[in-house]
Amino acid sequence: MSFVDESSSMREVDGQPYRVFEWGTGPPVVVLHGWGGRIESMAPILTCLKNDVRVVAIDLPGFGHSPLPPTPWGTPRYASFVRRVMEDMGIESASFVGHSYGAKTALFLAATQPQVVDKLILVSSSGLRTPPSTKARAKRQVSKVARAAGRLGRPGEKVREAVYRRIASSDYKEAGELRPTLVKVVNEDLVEYLPQIEASTLLVWGTEDDSVPLSHAHTMERLIPDAGLVLFDGAGHFPYLDEQTRFCRIARNFLGAGGG
Repeated sequence: MSFVDESSSMREVDGQPYRVFEWGTGPPVVVLHGWGGRIESMAPILTCLKNDVRVVAIDLPGFGHSPLPPTPWGTPRYASFVRRVMEDMGIESASFVGHSYGAKTALFLAATQPQVVDKLILVSSSGLRTPPSTKARAKRQVSKVARAAGRLGRPGEKVREAVYRRIASSDYKEAGELRPTLVKVVNEDLVEYLPQIEASTLLVWGTEDDSVPLSHAHTMERLIPDAGLVLFDGAGHFPYLDEQTRFCRIARNFLGAGGG
């Protein structure tokens, strides 16, 4: 049994069950996984911090062992849920380490409820929309054809499903019951919220990230008032996995989590 299993439990807020990991004492740090992840996805970060701070990590609803919410949630609802979890755990304010969609959730919380966020580490954060590429625009045209085919009855429905399978992203294909939620969150653009973030913010990005463009990191660095960017040369969408020792050293220093 891993230390994550040993220190995780099921709790509930507002009728929504959730799995949470808690370890250590000291200033609280909330750790949020990315899309498709779970508490275990963040194990290197938990291991890095657990002896110097109070680490709290959550399986966001619909991921890991936390059941799917009754309706599709957008990022504002996920952020509100995290705030309720903090209240449930007796945490008035905390620092956050979030990866990808977890970073986006923390970003929104910091912008809309700044009093509950002390410091932010945003790793390969989603949250900004990119103008569609030529390829994406072509996919949209094909999907319009597929939708039209679907209105032609059973033969058309087969054509539509074949086209959608061909053009859908891997996240969309694998989302299952979370597909309506994915559609909701990928259409959000949080750029207008960036100037509202008061917390000191550390952006961590891999230069070879093929999921979130590096240009988004530079936009966040420019628009968040107190932000700095650290690039991991050659790393992809998971720089905290690609260079665990370096990431741990940087995160601990930024959070003031002891020496080393």
